[in-house]
Amino acid sequence: MDDLTDVYNDIIMEHSLASYNKRKLEDADMVEKGHNPNCGDEIELELKLDGDIIKDLAFTGHGCAISQSSTSIMIDVLKGKTVKEAMDIIKTFIGMIKREIKDDEELKKLDEAIAFRNISNMPARVKCALLAWHTLEDMLNKK
Repeated sequence: MDDLTDVYNDIIMEHSLASYNKRKLEDADMVEKGHNPNCGDEIELELKLDGDIIKDLAFTGHGCAISQSSTSIMIDVLKGKTVKEAMDIIKTFIGMIKREIKDDEELKKLDEAIAFRNISNMPARVKCALLAWHTLEDMLNKK
């Protein structure tokens, strides 16, 4: 288990330090701001759709390593998915964080986002990990 935790920590750190997803998106179809007043995390998600497919996603803003890496990983996982698939993955991620979904088979769809599986053991960090996911969920619900 420790080896897996190390791998997850490496993934989180890699995304928080060098996020190629942190950029402005040209011609975004939708923009949504997310804010976590508890720790000052602020992001702005930009979404480009091609019909019902998430063609591109990007973010700007600032925050802790957890919120920044969670946002970047979410973008990697959801780019190319349909809005319906994305909403399903978002619900699964939120369920994993809230410890409502524990089935490994169901969690496979999260890909690298499973790295946040143990964040529920750190209650102060849960909102950091969920910020982008809730922000995108809100954005897609307005679609």
